[in-house]
Amino acid sequence: MGWWQVNADTLAGGRFVVSPLAEVIAGLKVLEQGSAAHPGERAWLDTHRPAYLARQSADPVTGQLIRAALGPTWNADFLTPTPDPDGSRPVASFEQEVARIRETPPDVARADLLVSLGIKGPLPAPLRRDDLPQRTADTLEWVWRETVLPYWSRRRRIIEADVVARTAQLSRGGWAAALDDMRPGMRWLGGNRLQINTRNLPPRELSGVRLMFVPVTPRRGWVSWEASLELPQGGCARPPVRVRPRYAVVYPCSGALADAEGTPVPEALEVLLGRARAMVLVLLDSPKSTSQLVALTGQGLGSVGRHLRVLHDARLVRRRRAGRSVLYYRTAAGDCLLQAQS
Repeated sequence: MGWWQVNADTLAGGRFVVSPLAEVIAGLKVLEQGSAAHPGERAWLDTHRPAYLARQSADPVTGQLIRAALGPTWNADFLTPTPDPDGSRPVASFEQEVARIRETPPDVARADLLVSLGIKGPLPAPLRRDDLPQRTADTLEWVWRETVLPYWSRRRRIIEADVVARTAQLSRGGWAAALDDMRPGMRWLGGNRLQINTRNLPPRELSGVRLMFVPVTPRRGWVSWEASLELPQGGCARPPVRVRPRYAVVYPCSGALADAEGTPVPEALEVLLGRARAMVLVLLDSPKSTSQLVALTGQGLGSVGRHLRVLHDARLVRRRRAGRSVLYYRTAAGDCLLQAQS
């Protein structure tokens, strides 16, 4: 199995990062594979995959490039740069992130493709070219513009809700509780060891590095890392700044929107609170914004707001700000009420 040796300082400095590019890459994986994890993702896939397949079919070189970059078992490293290179911004823009892919040296991109394809070389003839990074960046920009950006404000709220939920797990059970179910095959082994997958890979020592956790809404994930590098400060007289090595775990967040019609509401709780209000309480098993609850329940914004005020006044839910959103979540009293009625 693949595991990382994570010392206390590295884990203590670990943080959650929102990455629009990671969301786009996860969406690209769904578009390529054509399989959906839940009805909401199926609707998105049915809407956007035909246009994606038509685009790739019209450009066979780019189609072959993306399939090779996603690889049978490993992503090409240039496709999945580790987020937040300098730590100066909590969230980089998509344009800032994708620029790093476009600026990849062609020889680096070709070497990464050999690894993702699992071959010693040479590359297939159509991929022996210098415009691979540009073609990759163009494809990602299309996926962002056509399939992710129209939903980004909603997806970002889901991602922020997941971060709040993970923080709550962290406060209750420490990093082991927050990491154990983060992605399939990942768990805390003890002895400073974090299992990241079940593959037979050599362990890696994570000492003096920056460790980041990156949630995405599609049910896709991966890990990435980059060695230390020097970033220019601007001006010939100023020496470059050396950035520590960076490691990232990209994982599927727990707040993906699903069909609320299939969410069971205990009959006794429905009688006590009314079905609409009881549904809101049931859905707050993980933190959600008012907009998410509107989307999930089909109720109006005013109705959801009134239900949340009543539940908050009764101390069954609490609220917490995450970025630009206010997220609601059940209290211990709310959990007890739900369990008692189940």
